[in-house]
Amino acid sequence: MGNIEKTVNIIGFPMDLGADRRGVDMGPSALRIAGIKEKLEELGYKVIDSGDIHIQIMEKQKVINPKLKYLNEILRTSKTLAGKVEKILEKGHFPLCLGGDHSMAVGSIAGISSFCRKRGLKFGVIWIDAHADMNSDESTPSGNIHGMPLAAALGIGNEKLVNFYGFSPKVEPANCALIGIRSIDQMEKMNVKKVNPVVYTMADIDKLGIHRVISRVLKQFRENVDHIHVSFDLDSVDPSVAPGVGTPVPGGLSFRETHLLMESIADCGCISSLEVTEVNPILDNQNKSAVFATEVVASIMGQRIF
Repeated sequence: MGNIEKTVNIIGFPMDLGADRRGVDMGPSALRIAGIKEKLEELGYKVIDSGDIHIQIMEKQKVINPKLKYLNEILRTSKTLAGKVEKILEKGHFPLCLGGDHSMAVGSIAGISSFCRKRGLKFGVIWIDAHADMNSDESTPSGNIHGMPLAAALGIGNEKLVNFYGFSPKVEPANCALIGIRSIDQMEKMNVKKVNPVVYTMADIDKLGIHRVISRVLKQFRENVDHIHVSFDLDSVDPSVAPGVGTPVPGGLSFRETHLLMESIADCGCISSLEVTEVNPILDNQNKSAVFATEVVASIMGQRIF
C-alpha cells in the first residue's frame, strides 16, 4: 500500500462536547467492539491501541460562550490529540483516530499539519461528510464546534480555533476536497465560497458517479500533495446503511459508493492518516453502523473482494 508503514496506531477521542446530541462519546468503544483492531490485523498490519484521551464530561462544565460551546475543554483535549498524532507520524506509524464528534478534527489535522510543515511536505485533506463543517462563531446557528473544524483548519473563525497549535492555515483550500456534502447552513455557504475548497455535493456524485469524483480528487492530489489525510464522518453515508450517527441526513452515499470511494483511495497508495467520526451507538441498531464503519476502514486500508 504505497508509503504506508505496517504499524497502525489507534487513538480513541471520545468527544461529545462539539454536538448537542449525546452518545458519540461511545463511538470509539463501539468501533473496538465491532473488531476494528482484528480487521486490520487480518490485513497484515501491526496494530497498537493507545486507548482513549480523557475528556471531561459535559455535566462538569459550563458553557462560557454559547457561540463556542465547551471551547476550552475542546482546545485542551485537542492539544493532547495533536501531540499524540504528531508523535505517531514521527515514528513512521499510521495514525487512526476514532471519534467522537467531528470537533476531533481540530486536533488531528493540527498534529498532521505540524508534522508536514516541519518536513516540508504538502498536506491534503479528503473530507467525506454530509456537512461542510465550515461554520464560524459568527455564522453558526447552534454554537456547536463540531460544525467548525474544517473552517478553522482553512483559517476561518474564532482566533483560538484558527491559530490553535500556533499556526494557520493548517491546509490550503486547493488541497482540501469535500465529498458527499448535502447539508450546509445559509451563512456557512459564504465561508465555503470565501476560501473555495474543492466541493463535490451528493448532486455532483449522482451526476458524475463516485468513481469519477474520487479519480479527479486523487489526480489533483497526486500532483500537489505529499500526505493525504482522510476525515470520514459516518453521516456521509445514507442513514439506511448507517443509522447510528449524531446528525443523519437522507440521500447519502450508498453501501457500494462508500466502499468504492475507499477502495479507490486505497488503490492510489497515498493515504497516510485516517479518522472516523460521529459513530453514535445510542441511535444505532445492534452496533450495525460501527460494524459498517469498521468494514469501510478495512476497505481504505486495502481489503479487497479478490
